[in-house]
Amino acid sequence: MSASGRTSSAATPLARRGFLAGAVAGAAALAAGGCARGASTSAQPGTTSISNDNATWDEGYRSAGQELEKITGYALRPLSNPSVTSYQQVVQMTLQTSKASDLVKWASGYQLKRLARAGGLTDLSRVWQRYADRGWLRPASREGLSYRGTAYGIPLYESYYVLFYSKPVFKKLGLSAPGSWAELLHCAEVLKRNKITPFLASQVGGWPAIEWFQELVSKVDPRFYQQLVAGEASYTDDPARQAMDIWHDFMRKGWMTSPDFDQARGPGALKEGTVGMFLHGTWQASGMAAAGMKPGTDYGAFILPTVRPSTAKSVIAESGVFVVPSRASSHRAAMANVGSWLDPSVQRVWSDFLQDSSANPKVRSGNPVVAGLQRDIARNRRLPLVRYWEASPPSLIQGNTNDLGGFMAGQATAATTLRRMQERAHDEWAAWKRDEA
Repeated sequence: MSASGRTSSAATPLARRGFLAGAVAGAAALAAGGCARGASTSAQPGTTSISNDNATWDEGYRSAGQELEKITGYALRPLSNPSVTSYQQVVQMTLQTSKASDLVKWASGYQLKRLARAGGLTDLSRVWQRYADRGWLRPASREGLSYRGTAYGIPLYESYYVLFYSKPVFKKLGLSAPGSWAELLHCAEVLKRNKITPFLASQVGGWPAIEWFQELVSKVDPRFYQQLVAGEASYTDDPARQAMDIWHDFMRKGWMTSPDFDQARGPGALKEGTVGMFLHGTWQASGMAAAGMKPGTDYGAFILPTVRPSTAKSVIAESGVFVVPSRASSHRAAMANVGSWLDPSVQRVWSDFLQDSSANPKVRSGNPVVAGLQRDIARNRRLPLVRYWEASPPSLIQGNTNDLGGFMAGQATAATTLRRMQERAHDEWAAWKRDEA
């Protein structure tokens, strides 16, 4: 995951008021030398280039591109930069130049708004509307793909934050996926009693510190979560304090791994039975497969229950996006491919590669665990909530993520952490609004 979506590296958002001189010089050198594994962004007949920061997806892009080529006549040519920081810098530096690639992988929400605010992106409102008319995307996604009413992104994928769990361990201990908060606590108590850490929690790489915060706040009160990330509520309000108290209690009881536990070890820990549950995006299903775990047999997944039964059900959703630079060398081809990206035939190949949920709600995941989650979300009409990472101004999110990591490491109390987060929210929302004026 990163500011441009999911990746194996840690994300480091750019400072709102510009780059340090040294970082700019380094990014300029990367741009001049070819930032994408030595490949050129210049036009190549019959293809559209994709700048992205996750080389493990290259095969998936090429496979989906073969389906796109049948529709548009253009295949996909991935250009991967494994360094998240330099990737972000190079994209922002080249976006309004002839060195821009045809398509760029980025993040939705305020990450996209900041990129669009700088200029150099193509208006995709008509493309978005054509998809909406066919029911090939969720109308509610428009806000996270837009800036000042104009759609600049088309969803790349859709993931949900869930708790993966070890089915063999649960079966051995007579447990089942919890459907209530009381059942969740019971599972944790039984796992701990049997010397299995109930929950994986990590701050390795920085961004994972947001996962338990967003989950617990939204399961205390999803409407409050929406108000909080919109700058309409305070981090020191009761729902946020309740969430942090629960989190602290879980850590105090030894129900969570140490904060330096690397999430890359998560699938292996579930397989070995040393950890019972792993909170992460459904995109981790591919990691489960890499660890030799079969969906429905070796692992299952469920959405964290609400703290109180009367609370509205919700789910944290994440979606990366494709944007099209205005000066893309193969702009016509890029528009053709972005206009057919959500075609079911393309999404079937792409979704199967990711083993995740498609951004097209009419395409069911080929992974039975993820497909079951899709049914649960539809059946319970769960309120979709924007992932915390994209839900507010980037500088606010980065600072608050650092504070949450300090809380996990025992460097600050819950009250101190929330106070610092609220002070930053006050300043950063004011700065964002000033920049908007």
